[in-house]
Amino acid sequence: MDPIAVIDFETTGVTPGDNCRATEIGVVILDQGRIVDRYQSLMNAGVWVPPFIESLTGISNAMVRAAPPTAQVMGEVADFVGDIPLLAHNASFDQKFWDAELARLGRRRRQAFACSLLLSRRLLPEAPNHKLGTLNRWARLPDTGQAHRAMADAEMAANLTLHIADRLRERHGVRQVSHELFCRLQKVPAAKILEALKRL
Repeated sequence: MDPIAVIDFETTGVTPGDNCRATEIGVVILDQGRIVDRYQSLMNAGVWVPPFIESLTGISNAMVRAAPPTAQVMGEVADFVGDIPLLAHNASFDQKFWDAELARLGRRRRQAFACSLLLSRRLLPEAPNHKLGTLNRWARLPDTGQAHRAMADAEMAANLTLHIADRLRERHGVRQVSHELFCRLQKVPAAKILEALKRL
């Protein structure tokens, strides 16, 4: 499997805007079936962290105030990722923040996003639910640390992605697992996924 950059944002809300910004990002680079590199940083966008978000993530206003500016962090992480294809768990959320924060720097995303949530719904239908923590416990994947912190969640999503890739190889005989295949499969209706896999 070629390199994939698995990302996770912690934010002050669900929709990017002047009062809803990223507070932390974690990225792990997968290559040839293992994690080969990491980037993690808190970031200061000058916005207030609501009490609910602080209790969920453990990220306080004091931590964000002491963090480097968002523009610096996003510039570094965009350079770190480069053109490597992207993946996140519930990618529609992380994609919104990636695009919005890059746009503030006058930069644009060039690569596609794959989504381990959509993939798990299609390829791991027997899981009790498709929340990231539940899937990792169900699949007996490594404990990566505190949930709702960016690096721990990015590592969880990376380990889940490797598990999904193994499932494709072992159960469905897919020899070439790729980001492009993930992007194709996540668009297939769950009821038709077995039929689609037979045609690979």
